[in-house]
Amino acid sequence: MEVNPVNIKKILCIKPRGIGDVVLSTIILENLKAYFKDAKIDYLTEDFAVSAVANNPLVNKVLSMRNKEFPLSVALRIRREKYNMVFDLWSNPRSAQITFLSGIKYRIGFAYRGRKYAYNILATSGRGAHHSAEHNLELLKIIGVPVTSKNIHYNVPEKENTAAKDYLKNILPAGHSVFGIIPSGGWASKRCDASKWVDICKAIYKKYKVVFLILWGPGDEDDANYLRTHFPGKTFLAPPTSVKEMAGYIKNCSMVLANDSGPMHISAAMGIPTLGIFGPTNPEMHGPYSGKSDYIIKKDLPCIICNKQECPLHHECFLDLPVNDVINKIELLIRKNNLVIEKNEKV
Repeated sequence: MEVNPVNIKKILCIKPRGIGDVVLSTIILENLKAYFKDAKIDYLTEDFAVSAVANNPLVNKVLSMRNKEFPLSVALRIRREKYNMVFDLWSNPRSAQITFLSGIKYRIGFAYRGRKYAYNILATSGRGAHHSAEHNLELLKIIGVPVTSKNIHYNVPEKENTAAKDYLKNILPAGHSVFGIIPSGGWASKRCDASKWVDICKAIYKKYKVVFLILWGPGDEDDANYLRTHFPGKTFLAPPTSVKEMAGYIKNCSMVLANDSGPMHISAAMGIPTLGIFGPTNPEMHGPYSGKSDYIIKKDLPCIICNKQECPLHHECFLDLPVNDVINKIELLIRKNNLVIEKNEKV
């Protein structure tokens, strides 16, 4: 279907969840703005994910919905906004229903089985062909939108950035760089073991003059407290935070080490050098999407990238990961990003 960009004044992007997926979907925004020059771009997410795009200057407004809100109820609210075009970046059964019921003239989504009815413009690219951020771009290509940017975005409100900066000024020792440690992970199997985090932090501290800021959310308390207890004096526990407050702390780190998680993607999107630690998931598809970042994975395990939510073995992908390999990756990131991190060889 041919689309005249002059006629497009309001665009809706649907990406309900999770935080990392919403952040990765922002790869489309600069391209949409460049092609549909007069259009306002809105987002539809679930309530908990609003902050992933709420402070983005490329986004006009964020609509939210409850996790189990009836699709027709959501669609009726969308109808009142008079959109010309919708991109269903999720294209799951529920978002397909919402898209179909919205009545928007141009409905663009992926041609997944059982959902084609919802769209009148279909992208056929399957999952797994490229990084999950770039998968979103297939919806642009199908209508001829040039891909001139592959930037992803997360914008921290100034209030949260200033609050984090002031808090850290009061608790951190002078002259030390701050490495953020994020033990979060949506699956149990994606969480690097707390004992391994201690080993990694001790090895980093032996080489560099740094302190560690543990950034945590609901469900991370045990790992965060373990790390703080077993490496006292060198680790600092961030206070309980919202997503945007955590992002404020991330923004004030020299480097971040993280499991495959939403905060890892937020860190990469903000341009913070980020090292993703991977095991059951594929970093080629889900790693930190930034030229300033990298990942590490124990490639020689026969069970690596198992995609199991619970490890049926002994979590060898993390427990057997050589700490020296992590240190070597950190050294590469320091050089790549021209970071000034003082050596601490005598400790």
